Amino acid sequence: MRKIILFLLLIVLFSNCSGSDDSMEIVVNQMEDEVEDGMEVNMGVSSFVMGDFVNGAHPTSGKATVNSDKTELSFVNFKTDNGPKLLVYLSTDISATEYVDLGDLKGVSGDFTYSIPANTDLSKYKLVNIWCVDFLVSFGTAELK
Repeated sequence: MRKIILFLLLIVLFSNCSGSDDSMEIVVNQMEDEVEDGMEVNMGVSSFVMGDFVNGAHPTSGKATVNSDKTELSFVNFKTDNGPKLLVYLSTDISATEYVDLGDLKGVSGDFTYSIPANTDLSKYKLVNIWCVDFLVSFGTAELK
């Protein structure tokens, strides 16, 4: 995305021969700043790692992001089916053989935030897992990369 915008800016820069180099450089710098500011607003926070949800036992979609401080997990445009006793795990695998419990799923549709316990090793627990306790099945996962 950033490369495309930069490419378009370069086209504008080279196609405008009537302006001075200094004024054109200022315009390009302002446009780059606006693009970066817009990207931060769209993402909500600067993220350390992120991943897209994929279906498990039920259709699941959205994006999972961890902030740069590694203290919060956020769901953006999240959607899954309703079910009995759904929990949010950071797990080592889809079967949740090892996991960190982040608590109850706050909703089946929307944007949500969960606290990550201090010293959680995100290189080990790299799957966000929507886990159904009653049926021992994953509704969906997002791999944090």
